[in-house]
Amino acid sequence: MNHAFCSARILALLLLLCAVLLPGCAARQPQSGKIQVIASIEPLAWFAERIGGERVAVSVMVPSGGNPHTYEPTPQQMAEVSRSALFVKAGSGVEFELDWMDRLLALNRKIAVCNASAGVTLLPMGEEEHKHESETGEHRHEHGHFDPHFWLSPANARLIAVNVERSLAAVDPAGKAYFAANAAVLDKELQALDGEIRWQLKGVKSRRFLVFHPAWGYFAHEYGLEQIAAEEEGKTLTPRQMERVIRQARSAGIRVVFVAPQFSSAQADAIARDIGGQSVTVDPLARDYAENLRKAATAFARSMQ
Repeated sequence: MNHAFCSARILALLLLLCAVLLPGCAARQPQSGKIQVIASIEPLAWFAERIGGERVAVSVMVPSGGNPHTYEPTPQQMAEVSRSALFVKAGSGVEFELDWMDRLLALNRKIAVCNASAGVTLLPMGEEEHKHESETGEHRHEHGHFDPHFWLSPANARLIAVNVERSLAAVDPAGKAYFAANAAVLDKELQALDGEIRWQLKGVKSRRFLVFHPAWGYFAHEYGLEQIAAEEEGKTLTPRQMERVIRQARSAGIRVVFVAPQFSSAQADAIARDIGGQSVTVDPLARDYAENLRKAATAFARSMQ
């Protein structure tokens, strides 16, 4: 057991003791009177803000630029959990949640939990992710063989909105009509977003794109595209894997490697140089969900022309 894990465990126990012994320490509202909501990742915070509006104060666990595979919450964030009313989790196998969810919920036994992926059909990791093996022959999948990035599909986003609306109404019954009205507006926007992306991708010549980290499988599935992924689980590629990706990209005529800002771009840049192309950043965890999906769709469309 490493030192960081021990320190985090001790801190969690101390905060839990605070929640038990101090009256009103757990699940109280801030002085503003707003419902305190905490989301595991930035896109889910956006849904809580859009639907909760003026009745909520939303914070996020994995901040902008943070890597959900490795991020550890700060003491301040753990204290926020101890006094929040609602936790919005992905529930799809995001590694941060697998590592931390039980410990975070132990800080506040009264906190409600919204499973944002309720009702979503989770997709298995694509064959390109499954067939990778380490030099020792190991074959590990921390996500339970399912792709956790379900929010990157507008159809799934509509389900997220439904789940968040219901959870907010349960925590704050007085705001039920307000949340429903906001959710209805958002649902129309998400339907319009889906139409925009379909129109944008309708005429692309190729239907394949190369990503360094396999985050865009739901987007690809939604719009009839094929995601070719270089790595899995955030691991550095071996020379053999690098060669395989380069051969695959050349065979498909791909000249763009998409990389997430949460990961180093060094190997993606190296692949791009070898195929005579470029690396382009697309963020699967950006806060402004709708605008981010528009930008990503534009980037993918340009790469497949």
